[in-house]
Amino acid sequence: MGMANEPVSVAFKLYCLSVMTLVAATYTVALRYTRTITSTEMYFSTTAVCITEVMKLFLSLGMLAKETGTLGRMKTSLVEHVLQSPRELLKLSVPSVVYAIQNNMAFIALSNLDAAVYQVTYQLKIPCTALCTVLMLNRSLSRLQWFSVFMLCGGVTLVQWKPAEATKVQIEQNPFLGFIAIAVAVICSGFAGVYFEKVLKSSDTSLWVRNIQMYLSGIVVTLAGVYLADGAQVIEKGFFFGYTPWVCFVVLLASVGGLYTSVVVKYTDNIMKGFSAAAAIVLSTVASVTLFGLQITVTFATGAMLVCVSIYLYGLPKQDTSRIPKTDTDTESRQKLITV
Repeated sequence: MGMANEPVSVAFKLYCLSVMTLVAATYTVALRYTRTITSTEMYFSTTAVCITEVMKLFLSLGMLAKETGTLGRMKTSLVEHVLQSPRELLKLSVPSVVYAIQNNMAFIALSNLDAAVYQVTYQLKIPCTALCTVLMLNRSLSRLQWFSVFMLCGGVTLVQWKPAEATKVQIEQNPFLGFIAIAVAVICSGFAGVYFEKVLKSSDTSLWVRNIQMYLSGIVVTLAGVYLADGAQVIEKGFFFGYTPWVCFVVLLASVGGLYTSVVVKYTDNIMKGFSAAAAIVLSTVASVTLFGLQITVTFATGAMLVCVSIYLYGLPKQDTSRIPKTDTDTESRQKLITV
């Protein structure tokens, strides 16, 4: 994953999108497995989210070391952009807080919904992200792109209309709570993703420096989450209580997925990132049939098919999305944003 200002090929973008799709599908199924099927005592989801932030920080430090070439240059970059830039740290703390909420909502949702239902319903973040993109990044979408966004909504609605049923899950579930958690996660995902994209593309600061700024804030935020949600139990049972190799695998997937997501946001855009994640539905559905005894209904299959067709229709963005305009003084360009 290259230098901050290095032009990248379509092949590299497709590679990153493909890896992110595969990781997203595997993460969803593995996370659900750790929350519903395993017989060991339940781990604290807040600690898993915190450890993920720590791992992403160390991985980003490693990528920055590779990018700068020497430890001296890396140290200079960190001093300039982290220690001497409290305002930038504060700026990146906004998505950190929102992402922390989103990640915890994902745990609640996957504890109460089947993996395939979760994957499809979660794609409501696409229209939310599209709206945030138009409002926050001064970018317009073509008629076909808007059509694909709403087709995606249609697919999601079909899936919710008659959710698929699971037969092997060991715990009692609350689908209403699961859908509420997804609604919160969708709003958080749309706003935080576009906010981070705006910060990334409004300056030439290294992607890895921006990640480090965000993950430092993220560690503080998620530690606070551990204390507030599970503080007493963590002190009593230990920070890593209930951790198994599967839980460690989930944390690793979340960490690697987070880095690939930031690369995709930098070089394509948040809407493409979301459509790529929607492609993970096919993979996680197949896995859910095997692992959780999921029974696919006709309505669910139709909805999932609509989601997949909408991904194809949206396609790769026609415009250059690696940068965003820094000024917006032209009234006519404003008007263009809402033209569909």
